[in-house]
Amino acid sequence: MKYTPYKTPTSVEQPADCNPMQSWQPLFYLNIYRTALSSFFLIMVLFDIGPKILGEHNPLLFLIVSLLYVIASIVASFTIRWRQPSFSIQIYVHVIIDIIAITLLMHASGGLQSGIAILLIVAIAGGSLLIAKKSAILLSAMATLFLLLEQSYTVLYNSPLKTSFTQAGFIGAILFLTAATSQLLARRIRESEALAAQRGVDLANMEQLTEYIIQRMQTGIVVVDQDKRLRLINESAWQLLGKPKSPHQQALNTLSPELNKQLASWLHSPQGKSQLFNATIATTMIMPRFAKLGADSASGTLIFLEDTSAMAQQAQNLKLASLGRLTASIAHEIRNPLGAISHAGQLLAESTQLDQNERRLIEIISTHSKRMNTIIENVLQISRRKQAKPEKLLLNIWSASFIEEFRLTQKLLSPEILITHKASNIAVFFDPTQLHQVLWNLCQNALQYTQTRADGIKLEIEMGYIDEMFIPYLKVIDFGSGVEEKNREKIFEPFFTTRLNGTGLGLYIAKELCESNQAHLNYINEKTHGFRITFSDTRRAGAYEQ
Repeated sequence: MKYTPYKTPTSVEQPADCNPMQSWQPLFYLNIYRTALSSFFLIMVLFDIGPKILGEHNPLLFLIVSLLYVIASIVASFTIRWRQPSFSIQIYVHVIIDIIAITLLMHASGGLQSGIAILLIVAIAGGSLLIAKKSAILLSAMATLFLLLEQSYTVLYNSPLKTSFTQAGFIGAILFLTAATSQLLARRIRESEALAAQRGVDLANMEQLTEYIIQRMQTGIVVVDQDKRLRLINESAWQLLGKPKSPHQQALNTLSPELNKQLASWLHSPQGKSQLFNATIATTMIMPRFAKLGADSASGTLIFLEDTSAMAQQAQNLKLASLGRLTASIAHEIRNPLGAISHAGQLLAESTQLDQNERRLIEIISTHSKRMNTIIENVLQISRRKQAKPEKLLLNIWSASFIEEFRLTQKLLSPEILITHKASNIAVFFDPTQLHQVLWNLCQNALQYTQTRADGIKLEIEMGYIDEMFIPYLKVIDFGSGVEEKNREKIFEPFFTTRLNGTGLGLYIAKELCESNQAHLNYINEKTHGFRITFSDTRRAGAYEQ
């Protein structure tokens, strides 16, 4: 599965039904209590195992009310699940049913002396937590009114039973106090829930924003756990590590053995310095940085991957700008006396009175004058270099024309240059003039160090795609002894050369031209020796088209 970069986050909004005033979950729990209470009463009266006071005055009424109370509770469980009718209607209906049922159960058990009236407090408290303040007071007044009506009915029709309007008024006062206290508590709960919900939304938005920023960072970010398995990788790191397939949960050793090696070295010695490395042959040099995510040994590690090519390019541009201004002025100043020296040498060479040693000195003057002039021309070429204008080139066709021109100019036979095509219709994006200059420099450089093979081949040019990465490349291969290991890091530096008459600017200019075309020039030391141009990925080439 291919890695998919993170998409732009959208703001997380609070659900429309999360209003604490209309929370279905507490209503569901309140109905569970109602079901348990009604079932308790029904079981007590059916099996005659409860206190004798339950249903003592009117057992039949107690049984009927308990049964209807259970049925109402079961029906309520379905209406709550379906959320039909509305929340407001259901909470009022449920509390009114509680008030009526508890009052009738109290009456069937002998009135206030049964103690069942205390259950009204729970019903009012539960309802007051879920409704507005005025409605809670109204329900408290209704419960108190039912208590007083029950006492009045007892006085009128059941004179043997004890009545106490004072006790009923006292319980009514408690109901009003319960409603007021519940409302205060409910307000605090609602404020806390609203704050918690808002904090949850803020955290969700912050999480999305943080992940979006991490994915869009130019610095590569990789997070591995204590087992060195990937937990997070952003798009920049994915690009730098060669666009691996299915990077998540992959072992770091499989993804990048060199990075895994440096991580192990850092864990052993955090004071050690990291080393530059290439994740693949198609990527630039990477500088890793490591940081622990926790204090204990089981915590993961955060890895920063810096693309040094950008920093090197900026430094090189500053260096080039300074060098261009300085050398341009110096070149103009040197050219006049250099021309005079060269002209004087030519005039001396025409003399007939010179001996062999003097003629040798004149040759030295002429040779070094030409070399100095070549250096001046190269330096002026650097300072005058135009911005690259990449075009789509079919490398197979373009290279055939170039090789024919190079062969005729260098007076080479066709069999002396081997052309190897690893793929057909290779499309690249490069400034054709600059690619001509780069390839010409590389081929000339190869001819100076190559050795003719037994089959007569002096130079090989190979082109194709890097395996499974769809990145075009072109190799210029010679059959010489290769660059000494101590000089491999210096060959692209300006003015570095191992030839007596070399200027040290050919490879430097070639690398600069490649980088200005989003390509990379590297020395290869595999089974053969030479240089490889790694072009930009043609699938992203639209970004470079003009």
